[in-house]
Amino acid sequence: MSDPRAADPRLVAYELLRAVDERAAYANLLLPTLIARAGLDARDAALATELGYGALRASGVLDEIIAACANRPVAEVQPEVRDLLRLGGYQLLRTRIPAHAAVATTVDLARATGNGRAAGFVNAVLRRLSRDSWDGWADKLAGDGGPLRRMALRTGHPEWIAAAFAAALGDDSDGELAQTEAALAAGDTRPSTHLAVSPGLADRDAVLAEIRRASPAEPGPWSPHAVRLTGGDPARVAAVRDGRARVQDEGSQLVALAVARAPMDGRDERWLDLAAGPGGKAALLAALAGPRGAALTANEPNRSRAELVRQVTARWGTQVLVRDARELAAARAGEFDRVLLDAPCSGLGALRRRPEARWRRGPDDVAQLADLQRELLAAALRLVRPGGLVVYATCSPHPAETTEIVAGAVESGARAVDARPAFRGVPGLGDGPWVQLWPHRHGTDAMFCAILRRPGTLHAGGAV
Repeated sequence: MSDPRAADPRLVAYELLRAVDERAAYANLLLPTLIARAGLDARDAALATELGYGALRASGVLDEIIAACANRPVAEVQPEVRDLLRLGGYQLLRTRIPAHAAVATTVDLARATGNGRAAGFVNAVLRRLSRDSWDGWADKLAGDGGPLRRMALRTGHPEWIAAAFAAALGDDSDGELAQTEAALAAGDTRPSTHLAVSPGLADRDAVLAEIRRASPAEPGPWSPHAVRLTGGDPARVAAVRDGRARVQDEGSQLVALAVARAPMDGRDERWLDLAAGPGGKAALLAALAGPRGAALTANEPNRSRAELVRQVTARWGTQVLVRDARELAAARAGEFDRVLLDAPCSGLGALRRRPEARWRRGPDDVAQLADLQRELLAAALRLVRPGGLVVYATCSPHPAETTEIVAGAVESGARAVDARPAFRGVPGLGDGPWVQLWPHRHGTDAMFCAILRRPGTLHAGGAV
């Protein structure tokens, strides 16, 4: 039974913001539960999603605007009231909801959530906030900070992320920053949902036809297994419910395909997904390995995530290990022919799908992750046999997590392989040898992929 108190899309959005703030909840995982509990119809569910995700994406910028209108630091505003102001501010500045309705419904929401004492304050701040537009506020806040800060504010990103995107794209901060602006604009939108249809279990075109009977969908342009939903709930897709397909970004699919497609000499029987959780790439690799006479081993150090890997790869009989990658490298050095390392990263490449993530990370987090990424890549290169291949991937375009990590491995003796031929038909891949996908270019998450070969070849007498 639905909760009568929660049968309001604005209240659902508010509860989402509170859960993200209080419990560090993941919005994309929690929101479907909140919508179902509230019993929202499709229209109200869409509004709750727009308001909740939108306010989270813009929260850092909204806080600066709120502080200016409240004449006090946002840290001094009660957290519950701050979230009310974020929701009201987002409606005023970034939706077509009439100003009077945005203010009135937010004041009503303050009373409904036990924050009635702050109703007058909420009303006053929102009325001040409504005196300018989103871009107008961004320009005021940017001041003399330069075009990159203005661009970051207008698209709801921290400036350090905008700078990282500019570095990855090669944009000149003294120029027009056109590519950076396009990338940031893409990160300020909700993406379509992508499905991966499991090869050997279902035909992509048949699944697409099934989906189109109920909701709009298109074939993915790059992966032969991808379907892009342009509406509807993926949980209601029959192929998803019965395991023939699963939610997986097309960029993630392309990385798994690159692991299988990269040419190599010699034995090609033992594949390893070194950091496999939650299992999307492992499931696709397992389906691709079997028909080629290869077997996939999946490793995931986190037990709960390893269980997810077991569930999605069980039908292929995949062996799932729960080991620290560095310990595994010491125990099973040189055992595998192909190794995928989808390294833990900042997730800056999937900001569209995780609206709160951009405000949870900072530059120091990237530096700490880079140390781990270097260690894991070294372990992957130990696990692969001489002449074998390691595919290093991150869902981040930050150079400190991508090209700098791989450059260090090459300096230590690994040999770079041009990854672009493994991304068949995908345009805009640059000069190589690495591949960086982008939402504004490819409609995928910003996945990075590099292919490295361990030096030497295998002969009867050993490695040379």
